[in-house]
Amino acid sequence: MDTINDNRHSPQFASQVNRMFDRIAGKYDALNTVMTAGLHHRWRQRAAERAELGPGEAALDVCCGTGDLALELASRVSPGGSVVGCDFSEPMLDLAREKAAERGVQGVRFEWADALQMPYDGGRFDAVTVGFGVRNLADLDRGLRELGRVLKPGGRLVILEITQPTRPPLSTFYSLWFDRVVPLLGRFAADPEAYSYLPQSVRSFPSPLGLAEKMDRAGFGRIRYTVLAGGIIAIHSGIRG
Repeated sequence: MDTINDNRHSPQFASQVNRMFDRIAGKYDALNTVMTAGLHHRWRQRAAERAELGPGEAALDVCCGTGDLALELASRVSPGGSVVGCDFSEPMLDLAREKAAERGVQGVRFEWADALQMPYDGGRFDAVTVGFGVRNLADLDRGLRELGRVLKPGGRLVILEITQPTRPPLSTFYSLWFDRVVPLLGRFAADPEAYSYLPQSVRSFPSPLGLAEKMDRAGFGRIRYTVLAGGIIAIHSGIRG
């Protein structure tokens, strides 16, 4: 089992993260619900709302995992629209396909893709979303440029991600939760390395302002972000010029 060293420039990083998500796929939804007290569903709804999609439009959900955000988008582009959910973990994609089939959701499909080099034509989508995924990219700046490439001019990028509160008492609780409780959940999932990586990846990720600045450098305009849950979650959006 890999111990993930959060060195984005390491050639092993992407493959280690890929294998980690393959391993935890079957427990991913249950652990997300425990770790967020079920609030992750509402956060995804907020992100889908920010995409401002309408019937007949096309959306891409990158790093889609088990498909929850893509399924939220599908309800907003119906009738006549389409949603693609892509991820680099086939076990996650299998679970997403099962969800879509069980719920009878039409107009959505799930397929393998590398977020840094996606197999989609430029300017294809009206909106692109990423829920809890950009933090895991080996090259965030390159990833943001690639997200912009597949958007239509005037299309909207929405990023939902974990962030760090900076003020007590929530910052104290956050540190306790991520340093003590989350690794214990990893032991429950029989994958302590995966849930040690989670707090490590959050700490190395830019602040909400820092991510907004990176989006600006990647060519997005009208950037705004909303911080939720007392500073633990941020939703960013921007428009491709």
